[in-house]
Amino acid sequence: MKQRPLAVTVIGWVYIVAGAAVFASHLPELASRRVWQFDVWGVGLIELAAVVAGIFLLRGRNWARWMAVAWIGFHVVVSAWNAWSRFAVHGVIFAGIAWLLFRRDAGRYFQASA
Repeated sequence: MKQRPLAVTVIGWVYIVAGAAVFASHLPELASRRVWQFDVWGVGLIELAAVVAGIFLLRGRNWARWMAVAWIGFHVVVSAWNAWSRFAVHGVIFAGIAWLLFRRDAGRYFQASA
């Protein structure tokens, strides 16, 4: 397997840490009597998806880079209903992650791991 590009390593770890941190911050809600509320479980599942994407980015799975881009793309769409500034920031992050994960060096890394 080829050496993992630094950008893939950084993005993978950011997804793992951010997903785990937000999931952990919602644990009290998951443990409360409001356990069956969709929004609480939805946030938990979305953040676990970030952890999964990060882990498999580090392992070189091609589907994980698509999942990572879809995950941040989902946040762009959701932030469109919030403040314009959040939408813009998520859009810039989306563009940066997509560009870094689909550069030539990243493509070679993900192909070599297939």
